[in-house]
Amino acid sequence: MPSPWVANLSLYGIALLIFTLMHSVSVLVQYRWIAYTAISIGCCFVVAFLIGTKEPGLNQPSQDKSLSRISWAHWFKKVLYYQVALVYMCTRLVTNVSQAFLAFYVINDLGMHQSSKALVVPAIIYVCSLVVSVMLQETRWSGWRLKNYFSAGAMIWILSGIGIVLLPSRMHNFMYVLSITIGAANALMTVTSISMEGVLVGEDLNGCAFVYGSLSFIDKVSCGIALYILESYQGSTKISENQELAYGYSVTRLGLGLVPAVFSLLSAIVAHTMDLPEARRRPLVEPLLA
Repeated sequence: MPSPWVANLSLYGIALLIFTLMHSVSVLVQYRWIAYTAISIGCCFVVAFLIGTKEPGLNQPSQDKSLSRISWAHWFKKVLYYQVALVYMCTRLVTNVSQAFLAFYVINDLGMHQSSKALVVPAIIYVCSLVVSVMLQETRWSGWRLKNYFSAGAMIWILSGIGIVLLPSRMHNFMYVLSITIGAANALMTVTSISMEGVLVGEDLNGCAFVYGSLSFIDKVSCGIALYILESYQGSTKISENQELAYGYSVTRLGLGLVPAVFSLLSAIVAHTMDLPEARRRPLVEPLLA
């Protein structure tokens, strides 16, 4: 689970190195070199993976002849599929929408230093997410524990969203505290929502490809639509340099604080309506950081 957070955190480490070594050049050149470096390192790891990973052979016959492929229509008959899909979609909306508006918020609304946009605030969020996800790695999940942990993460995000909406620019240093709570909430919601997918699939993996693929597709489409609407609305209501609305709140502030808080509340409500079967209660075979 922590792999995406490690990758994102490494990217911010590259940004710190580039900003330090190339502080005298323009921002455009700095970000160009960040892209070049990230792409080069990514290509190296792809090559290492393709060369160094040995795929298991398919010579051994199946031990259970009764296993058969599950039709995709089977999942549409399960209420739990729609509940998990809605929870996962809301979770991804929370994390992706907040990440998209974070840089604009800390710079335009709070007036923080440029380094806060690219390094400090996002790095704190990813470090906290990584720490919490590692702490959760060997949790023995049950249905009530999944729902309670998810709801805890959702409530933390709701409180963080309220803080983001109400935070005045003169108290911008409080954003570092909010970054800690956002990181913890992201990890709690992401880990438990993905675990709910595993509970939905169960022990039979014949139909898991459709479940994970369809939920990922819903995630991408919903995030794209949400960001398109928010950014279009932001462009049409630009009445000042801070893009403030009639009520004194910018679209950036609402997009980072209010929208994720609303989706967090919705997902927590749906999670508590689930009738989750007991998940597998055995820990990981190998510790994550062994």
